[in-house]
Amino acid sequence: MTNTEYESMIAEMKETYKNYNPRKNALDEARALLTQAAQAAMAAGELPQTDLPDFIVEIPGDVKNGDVASNLAMAGARVFKKAPRQIADAILAHLPNLEGSIFSKVEVAGPGFINLFLAPGWFSSVVYGATLNEQYGRTDFGEGKKINVEFVSANPTGPMHLGNARGGALGDCLAAVMDWAGYDVTREFYVNDAGNQIQKFGKSLSARYLQHFKGEDAVPFPEDGYQGEDIKVLAAEFAAIEGDKYVDADEETRKQALINYGLPKNIAGLERDLAKYRITYDVWFRESTLHDSGAVQAVIDKLLATGACYKAEDGAIMYKSAQYSEKYGAANKRKDEDEAKDEVLVRANGIPTYFAADIAYHYNKLAVRGFDKAIDIWGADHHGHVARMKGAMDAVGLNGEDLDVILMQLVKLVKDGQQVRMSKRTGKAITLTDLLDEVPIDSARFFFNLREAGSQMDFDLDLAVKEDSDNPVYYVQYAHARICSIVKKLASEGISYEGHTAWAGYQFSDPAELELIRAVSAFPAEIVTSAKNYEPARITRYVIDLAGSFHKFYNACRIKDAEPAARQARLALCLAVKQVIANVLTMFKVTVPESM
Repeated sequence: MTNTEYESMIAEMKETYKNYNPRKNALDEARALLTQAAQAAMAAGELPQTDLPDFIVEIPGDVKNGDVASNLAMAGARVFKKAPRQIADAILAHLPNLEGSIFSKVEVAGPGFINLFLAPGWFSSVVYGATLNEQYGRTDFGEGKKINVEFVSANPTGPMHLGNARGGALGDCLAAVMDWAGYDVTREFYVNDAGNQIQKFGKSLSARYLQHFKGEDAVPFPEDGYQGEDIKVLAAEFAAIEGDKYVDADEETRKQALINYGLPKNIAGLERDLAKYRITYDVWFRESTLHDSGAVQAVIDKLLATGACYKAEDGAIMYKSAQYSEKYGAANKRKDEDEAKDEVLVRANGIPTYFAADIAYHYNKLAVRGFDKAIDIWGADHHGHVARMKGAMDAVGLNGEDLDVILMQLVKLVKDGQQVRMSKRTGKAITLTDLLDEVPIDSARFFFNLREAGSQMDFDLDLAVKEDSDNPVYYVQYAHARICSIVKKLASEGISYEGHTAWAGYQFSDPAELELIRAVSAFPAEIVTSAKNYEPARITRYVIDLAGSFHKFYNACRIKDAEPAARQARLALCLAVKQVIANVLTMFKVTVPESM
């Protein structure tokens, strides 16, 4: 074969393995074979003519009895009016010739389970796919549908806290999983730069500014003001620039000047801190644009026109919350009767509430910008708002099912077995930047994505800084580095990977080989499942298990001293695992080391 012919063949194979999902292929082919066989059995009169029942084709937890299992015979007992074993035997009698398929044999077990065994060629194909496709794991499952993932969205009135650290990792990793599953993903940060919290921010800054010149005893601080040290710092910076120019100004002028100074600095700080955490957003959406553009008023008018709102006697505009949220389970889960009451959308003074802006914002996502799905990650304390928000989408003529909210539970920092509440450096509640000063960014991102958002978690500071196999991120990174070391050492001894033609006749058969290949084969299917269930933590756990399977394989199977075809095949398998680990770590923005 000439170089040109070889390169052409490799290019063709790479195209073949684009969006390759070996587990899905196996399940689809198994379903097609069994369906064809059942229909042939009916045509031959061995089974009654009827519609096939719904049946399961799955990868069993224990593959010693088969790589793919189906309950077709069990599910068909009622419609075929025969014992499952008889149905299974009839189906097997009409199976097409398996030559050329990805299966080597099919058996019936127990009362009628149908088990299919994968042929050696399938295992080789998995290794081909993972070594020939640098993007192995990507699929076209999402069909390019537009998905908006909004996460963190911390108020720009102060530093980000631990909840934002967890939400940031979960949101960014979820967006990555959705992208790899074939969706068109937009990462978004909603900047709450309007409303009560900004007015409170301005009042707090104004008081601190006046105190800077007049003393704290002379100027009372608002009872509901922001007490953080960061407010004092901003006010002092402003005073250093502007002097006492605003001391005698009216409160509104002084407050607005301080907001105009402090807000951009805080937003820039959020962007800077998140970038340090390896999070970059496609869109920073400002709440103020909804008010300035008339979008909030337009949504209020729409709700009034459809009868979802009405004007109260005091002039306030009320939203019929219970009527629209009941569909989403709010009515029968309320513990507080006040939640069943209609909600204020526009206050009697004509100022819209935060809820009004929130409706306009989600309307903008789904109707104006045309996202097929909007996914929000909120703190668990916002659980009561979920049904209201989804119901509001129905009220404005959209579909509340197009908005999905992931509720995130609290996280506790633990050191020496005890909860840590305060930063040693500041003596204040621990912020995102405090955390990143304590632990590596790799550990922070990996640890926060170890468990589903809905579970409470303890973040072990001691474990996060350990550099041994007890630390899960180190364990996974070490597997990648170990493979790099194996390849480098073999190369130093004149042994290198020669391409798939060097092991074309080899059949993987060692149990450790097969277990590892099965683990590699699961990656694209795991991506799809994670995207469907909004569970990026599933991929983190998957790659930990993959690393474990690799270490087991390496201890069980010789590479250097194996016969040439086996050596090349096992080296290819190492490279396949290396590619999967690199893809997971890169996807989750965790360092991919080649040596440790």
